Amino acid sequence: MGTPSHAAGLPRPGRWRPVVIDVALTVVAFAATVAMLHSGRFEEDPRDADPLGIALAALTALPLLARRRWPLVVFPLVWIPTVLLYSLGYSFGPPIGSMIALYEVAASPRHSRTQAFRVALVVAGGLLLFLVGAILFWGAYPIAEFAFGVVTWGASWYVGDRVRLRRERLEAAREREEGRERVAVAEERTRIARDLHDSAGHAINVILVQAGAARLLRDKDPARATEALETIEEVARETLGDIDRMVRALRDGAAPGAAGVEPPSGLSALDGLVERHRAGGLDVSVDVRGPVRPLPPALDGTAYRILQEALTNASLHGDGAARVEIEYGDEALALTVTNRAARNGAARAGGGHGLVGMRERAALMGGTLEAGDDDGLFRARARLPYSAEGS
Repeated sequence: MGTPSHAAGLPRPGRWRPVVIDVALTVVAFAATVAMLHSGRFEEDPRDADPLGIALAALTALPLLARRRWPLVVFPLVWIPTVLLYSLGYSFGPPIGSMIALYEVAASPRHSRTQAFRVALVVAGGLLLFLVGAILFWGAYPIAEFAFGVVTWGASWYVGDRVRLRRERLEAAREREEGRERVAVAEERTRIARDLHDSAGHAINVILVQAGAARLLRDKDPARATEALETIEEVARETLGDIDRMVRALRDGAAPGAAGVEPPSGLSALDGLVERHRAGGLDVSVDVRGPVRPLPPALDGTAYRILQEALTNASLHGDGAARVEIEYGDEALALTVTNRAARNGAARAGGGHGLVGMRERAALMGGTLEAGDDDGLFRARARLPYSAEGS
């Protein structure tokens, strides 16, 4: 069986592309410069192409092999033999090598004022070198040649600078997109962590209550004890599925909408939630007011999780009864869970992961959650606007 070349330690084919392009440009620049030396079309009395001219033509092209890595070094190395070719009277037209080198200088990324100053210094030095060389060898100010150089250099610089700006815009857009993806993943992991806390907390509370009931009723009422054990089994199975799904999503770094990350239950699952708490000994009453309307998935899941956590708190800290009120208003969904004041009211009102999680969920929906003791009752009230989609 054949083995791919990159698997054998050789460079991947794509990595050779820049090298091939640089070699091709170097060969083209050298060949074109030599052809101009032999053409005799750019000077009235050109100097014949000789070994010195060929050598200078080679020096205008060979440094281009390193143009990507050291553009500020390559440009003067190419420009010096270019000035000599002009100054010594060879038939020499457009400075192809120096145009390519200057393009690379303009196209290379610049991230500081120091780098920009170096670029300007190199370009200004090249112009000065051309003028000094022309005056020394020709004894006159080369207006036509200087104007021609400005035009060719200006075109090379403009094209290179446009390419650099486009690369920077694409890079900035890519970084913004990666930043949004990182934020989305972080938010999804936070949501999963909240779901894990809510699901596990609710399940442990139900299991705790049902296990106690099964222990007390084991001899007096075996049928009810068996029913309590069946409830424990059902809740444990559901919770294990939830935990497995959430942990898998956290481990895989899944983003919102990724395969395998199911949305949390919505208010359609409220009846099952209430029945489990009733089976656990909490007397729960539900009052729904206003015309029931379909809710966005994120809002629906948030409403369910808030009610789940609030009922868990009521079961753990209340006196055995809780009232759930759901009001479908014109602009927002209102959720209220009320039970007798907690035995440790200060702890309930002051925080805990449950209340913090509920507040965070409401805030993510653009809503609010208020919780605290009021005239002997502990009340948690959330307001979730319909316009929120979890953004």
